[in-house]
Amino acid sequence: MAGKRIRKWGSIKDELIKKSREAALAAVQIFNNPGITFKAESYVVLMIISWTYLLHAYYRSQKTTYKYYTQNGNRKRYDRTKHGAYKYWELERCLNDKDSPIDKDTANNLRFLIGLRHEIEHQMTSRIDDVLSARFQACCLNYNGYIKSLFGEKHGIDKHLSFSLQFSTIDDEQKELLEEYEDLPKSLKTYVLNFDEGLTDEEYASQQYAYRILFVPKAANRKNQADRVIEFVKADDPLASKINKDYTIIKEAEKAKYLPSQIVEMMNREGFTKFNMYNHTQLWRKHDAQNPKKGFGVMVAGKHWHWYEHWVRLVREHCQKHKARYE
Repeated sequence: MAGKRIRKWGSIKDELIKKSREAALAAVQIFNNPGITFKAESYVVLMIISWTYLLHAYYRSQKTTYKYYTQNGNRKRYDRTKHGAYKYWELERCLNDKDSPIDKDTANNLRFLIGLRHEIEHQMTSRIDDVLSARFQACCLNYNGYIKSLFGEKHGIDKHLSFSLQFSTIDDEQKELLEEYEDLPKSLKTYVLNFDEGLTDEEYASQQYAYRILFVPKAANRKNQADRVIEFVKADDPLASKINKDYTIIKEAEKAKYLPSQIVEMMNREGFTKFNMYNHTQLWRKHDAQNPKKGFGVMVAGKHWHWYEHWVRLVREHCQKHKARYE
């Protein structure tokens, strides 16, 4: 009987992951479809469903109850709809749980989309995809990163998707309109501005909250550069000083690198005093994290492996998830 329960538990988790991926793929495909005008609204709804199923799958994998209930003594009385179905947590409740695996900036992005959905479900909108596409892009990239880190590389959606091409140019006049949110209904504009106002400068600038990239036209002077459509602008380029503060330039800079001992020491300082070098080694082996294709770090001078910041974040999330073991 126990074996049957485990199989059922696992099969439901797998089905949730499958539905989550399908919803995310549908959201991006709709958004990239030039023949659909109701794309941003559809994207928001589908991505919220996708993230909800993803977190349901995560909590199921952790044996966490993600249904609403009331406690009667030692018994749980589960809340149900008027038709008798269980009431499962919505996305915001999943994010608010103390065991949520989602980092603060990604959660900010999702909370923005949740509030946006509440606004757009009551009124017709126009061209919010132009104004808010940086946040939609961040949501998609965040999702791809989390489904792979929580359930494995095979579940990533990046192998099914590529860059969406923008066929219209953006002149100075259009850029000013976008910055001023002129196409948004007044209530929606107020929502966007108020939400952003509630963030710190660091939170607002996070690429997990809004993924902002500067594209510039470039006349290639060598044949092997002729097909490049993205130009990476250095921070000290004169063009950089002309860009509005709402747009982030991709800086060509050396990434911060950490030795394993530094990461262990960092976790110890954060309260995970039982996390040690053996735990770190087991973790990177589990994730095959020294595979260069994963992008978690780099071999320096052919001698020592150094880790990038996003590996440190993964280690921190691991420690937080298993804090009873490491504190």
